[in-house]
Amino acid sequence: MKLLIQPGEGIAPLVTGIAKAKKSIEIVIFRFDRTELEKALGDAVKRGVAVHALIAFTNRGGDKKLRELETRLLAKGITVARTDDDLVRYHGKMMIVDRKELYLLAFNFTYLDIDRSRSFGIITKNRTLVQEAIKLFECDTKRRTYAGSCAKFLVSPVNARKQLGAFLKGAKKELFIYDLQVSDPSMIKTLEERAKSGVSIRIIGGAARALRQADVRKLQRLRLHARVIIRDRKQVFLGSQSLRKLELDERREIGIIFRDMKIANSLIKCFESDWTGSKSKLENVKPRKAAKKVARAVVRGLDPVAPVVEKVVREMVGHAGQVDLDHRKVQETVEDVVEEAVKTAVKNVVEDAVNGKSSNKTK
Repeated sequence: MKLLIQPGEGIAPLVTGIAKAKKSIEIVIFRFDRTELEKALGDAVKRGVAVHALIAFTNRGGDKKLRELETRLLAKGITVARTDDDLVRYHGKMMIVDRKELYLLAFNFTYLDIDRSRSFGIITKNRTLVQEAIKLFECDTKRRTYAGSCAKFLVSPVNARKQLGAFLKGAKKELFIYDLQVSDPSMIKTLEERAKSGVSIRIIGGAARALRQADVRKLQRLRLHARVIIRDRKQVFLGSQSLRKLELDERREIGIIFRDMKIANSLIKCFESDWTGSKSKLENVKPRKAAKKVARAVVRGLDPVAPVVEKVVREMVGHAGQVDLDHRKVQETVEDVVEEAVKTAVKNVVEDAVNGKSSNKTK
């Protein structure tokens, strides 16, 4: 089993995989703009390799590019099929070489995903995973119902929700998560239950709402296009599905769960580097500076207060009493008091928030 880390590995491992094929290549395509891969597939056909491409019926970029790709591949002698339109989107990415080696990817066959985004892929010869990938490819190509028979091969919307939920619940100490948007209510509940039980949870990406006792950071140095979970530094989920309802229940997504200490350690090393380089914005907020800005904004928005003070004084001393107020001085005095009060309140709130973030990291 081999781990691909993007950017870094680049397109070479995929081109090499295609070049060494002797009998067959089966490839699932959602997005595709790499001319090197297109040429490699065409060259494989010339060598007598049977190349079969399953192309998504649609993507956000529109059908035109997909149909143009289809036409070019057909012209090269590649057998092409389109996915069914029964799901919202066909978003899985994989390639099977000679029905012996599976390339399971979180990234698309594009410059953006491979050269400018943090993403990952796995190359494996695990017979069970390869056979399950072949089964899925055949079912989706022939538009037959796929029924999963391998708990480690995750397919949305067939078994991914169940298996990912169980995977999260099995965490005892730590969860490292790359995910664009954790938003599924059931998955969030599970994560919060794990955190409450003492599991340390860190997420690089995003979450629909604040996760109690979990720390979330947005990747700062790269675009994120990864869905990876490392559990207790031993087991790994890697695939195309995020922890959100759409990708668990309404789209075709493909992932795997495996145990490989060497790969887990490489992923953790990458995660730690990305984590360090992506401090949460809140940690960069200086409480005193934030308090001053808020106080100034509040004071600038104050209505004139001298007339109100004058009215109150008259009521206290009686209407017959002489009241002679310096309106400018009254306004300045009130503004000073308000500014100081706001500064103190905001400073305390920001310090509590920052300290709360820091304490979460040590749990």
